[in-house]
This record gives sequence, structure tokens and C-alpha cells, in this order.
Amino acid sequence: MRDETAAPVPPGDVTQWLLDWGRNDKQSLDQMLPVLYDELHRVAARYLDREATGHTLQPTALVHEAYLRLVDQRRVDWRNRAQFLGLAASMMRRVLVNHARDRAARKRGGGAQQVSLSLVDAPSGRPDVELIALEDALQRLAALDPRKSRVVELKFYGGLTTEEIAEVLRVSGATVEREWGFARAWLFDAIEGKDPRA
Repeated sequence: MRDETAAPVPPGDVTQWLLDWGRNDKQSLDQMLPVLYDELHRVAARYLDREATGHTLQPTALVHEAYLRLVDQRRVDWRNRAQFLGLAASMMRRVLVNHARDRAARKRGGGAQQVSLSLVDAPSGRPDVELIALEDALQRLAALDPRKSRVVELKFYGGLTTEEIAEVLRVSGATVEREWGFARAWLFDAIEGKDPRA
């Protein structure tokens, strides 16, 4: 973990490390990871806060699983810190979904992991839905509109701000907010078993 008393690392350094990493310079990832570790840990904790009590994965383990997947990435056109955190959030989401599917399979249909959808502001007030149901709905949305699905992943799972998401997706903040509003309603309908509007 990074020394809290150290001077903040300029964003340009992180960007340069990402560019170097994209050129297969593993040493740059080793330099960058301690700097971004706290942010990765925050993303992991955000994921696990939505999980059922007693989840077997801890934030540190989730960060390490994501790291193992990140170091295997090839041909990524790295641009900035927000893009890196977005990819890390995607990796963590996959680890958790695979974990939930494995546990559900072992329990023969029962015990699917719960995830809070408080950000969705569901009209019914229902606070939790199954992680697997959310993942399935998110994959259906991705088939219809990959960008809306990515907005959900970056905002809901990754905790990125509207501005950071706009930077990652190379769209305006207004576009992000519009697509987030549509995606929330679409996912709520899909999870509730209603025919979501296209």
C-alpha cells in the first residue's frame, strides 16, 4: 500500500505508466499499482458492500484477483487513470459473478448472492436483487446497447463519477447522465420480469 505521507503522484505520471504498460513494460505496472492500490481497494470494497453478509472474498483478495487478470491484458490502448479503474472494475465484476455462479451451482439453485440496487432507486423500494439476476440483465442490456451497459458498470460497480465515465467513453457528461437514467429504468424492468422498453 502507498505511503499516505508521500506527495501526490501527478496524473501525468499515471498516464505515462499506462502508456508504457501498453508497450509491454511490466515495470511500469509495478510502479503504478501501489499508487492506484487504494482506489482499487475502494472499488473492491464497493462491490463487496453489496454482497451478502459472510461473503468468502475480502476486498484485498478481490484486488489481487483483478490484478492477476489486469497483468494479462494485451493490446489495450491506455489513456488515463479513469480508464484503468474502469477495466479494474470490470475484472472485479467478473470475479464476483463467477464466484456467485459457482456458489449457486453448489447449492443447487439456492443461495445466490445479493447485491444492493440502492442506486437504481427502484420504485417498489425493494433493496436487494440477486447478483446473478443483475448480471444476466446487464448482459441483455449490453447486447442491445453496449455503451449503456458500460455506463452502469462504471458508475454502479466502479464508482466512477460522471466526468470520469465521460472521459473513459469519450462522450459528454450529459450523454452519460441520460444513458444512466435509461439504463437504471431498463434494468429495473428486466430484473422485475417486466418487458423492458427498448
